[in-house]
Amino acid sequence: MPEQNVLLNDYLHTQFGFPLKDYFAVLGPCHAEEVAAQKLSYLTFSGVEEEMVAEIASHFNSPYINTIVNTDILGVQYAAVLKNIYALGAGIANGLGYGDNFQSVLIANSGDEMAMFLRRFGAKHIVVGEHETTDIRNTTYANYAASVYLGDLLVTCYSLYSRNRTFGSMIGKGYSVQVAKLELKMEAEGYNASKCIYNINQKVKANMPIAETVYKILWEDLSPAEGFEIIENILI
Repeated sequence: MPEQNVLLNDYLHTQFGFPLKDYFAVLGPCHAEEVAAQKLSYLTFSGVEEEMVAEIASHFNSPYINTIVNTDILGVQYAAVLKNIYALGAGIANGLGYGDNFQSVLIANSGDEMAMFLRRFGAKHIVVGEHETTDIRNTTYANYAASVYLGDLLVTCYSLYSRNRTFGSMIGKGYSVQVAKLELKMEAEGYNASKCIYNINQKVKANMPIAETVYKILWEDLSPAEGFEIIENILI
């Protein structure tokens, strides 16, 4: 919830006593446009109760939808919030005229920032190349290279369907935030998310210069060109 800097499950628990074990989330990477066109897409179903998650996911399998089971209910939600911020950053870079080379390095570093935040927050399996077997469906737990983390980050940063990338591109081309909102005519979730994560990270204390710069561009009137000059010097 943007006003309170909390995840939806926290809000439901605080306001209505809704238990986390009964809370389930459906995540990407998945674009509604491609599902409507029946192009093969992947949906991630996440919740604390693994067997129940698998049961829910089984009802959504189809020839063009593959379902994935995940129990990192807090981590996947924060990843979904963060990838929208980084997609805004990728869009700003595109609007400023940066090429594919810079944007690939920007997104790689964004992935590293996301992983650091998730690990500091306590998310599990934030590794690459290591897999642990789960008893459900004889599959493996998703590590950071899985679709719901890195995969969703990549598609949101690169896809022409991405609202956040489009919004960011407008900002990079010189649109004000208010004009970009009017032109987009859809919600760019990364706008409010950038402020929420900035506030949350005051406690988490992950090193997040890219996300922080996006926040300052959108909320503190830092010019996109000046912001990305800063980013240029911290990418590895």
